Amino acid sequence: MQTFDFRYKLDLYRRKIILTAFIFSFSIISVFSQARFGEISKAGQDDKLLSYGFFLSGHNNYWRLKYSEDFLTDRLETNLKSIVPVYTQGFSLGFLANFRLHDQLNLIFTPKVGFYEFRTEINALYDIDPSLIQVGPDSNLQILDSYTVINEATMVEFPLLFKYKAQRFNNSRMFFTAGGSAMFRTKNQEEADIEEIATLGRDFTIDMGVGFDMYFKYFKFSPEVRFSHGMLDMYREEATNPFYANQIQSLRRKSITLYLNFQ
Repeated sequence: MQTFDFRYKLDLYRRKIILTAFIFSFSIISVFSQARFGEISKAGQDDKLLSYGFFLSGHNNYWRLKYSEDFLTDRLETNLKSIVPVYTQGFSLGFLANFRLHDQLNLIFTPKVGFYEFRTEINALYDIDPSLIQVGPDSNLQILDSYTVINEATMVEFPLLFKYKAQRFNNSRMFFTAGGSAMFRTKNQEEADIEEIATLGRDFTIDMGVGFDMYFKYFKFSPEVRFSHGMLDMYREEATNPFYANQIQSLRRKSITLYLNFQ
């Protein structure tokens, strides 16, 4: 019987992986080259007082968790050892409206629908009965048990941001964004309270981002990376699992989002 060799598997697919990475890199370089050094685009997207577009985005988000004083004082007396938020992926889509204040300054409104999932790992230690594994009765054996709590939410969001743009160079220009967003969950509070970690349904965020405008013949493509920090404490202790409800003091959102804007 042939044994499994992980290095053999890597060697088998190495050429395909390298070829795929090369094609992807070449495509990205081609897009940037066309936008930067191709024929100067005359579409005039930046000259309009009001312009529209749409975007797709993928985000990586997690809870900024703050332990309560009870967790610090009762840690040695309880089985609970840690509560660890985990980065989780999601996506969103929406429309954008761009209002021109100046050639280098715009006000943009980007209503969207976001699909979020927050994962939290609960780690606890439990004693093992020595008789089950044939050791001495005085042995103190424990096992670490971990499980994941998942919070899912569909959010309607209304970001309003200022966009400052550098001077245009050929068919590209760099920009920075800054502003805030109001977020509202679509499901009601009674449905949310069923989850093991209960949360509130609205939040306000501070957003900052950086990206590039790349001009093509008929449209403008603007990839952007944006960082968001939630301002409100989303935690709802009274509806959370009693095992660790008093161990958490606050939960706030934090996310990194890649936007693909088309205008």
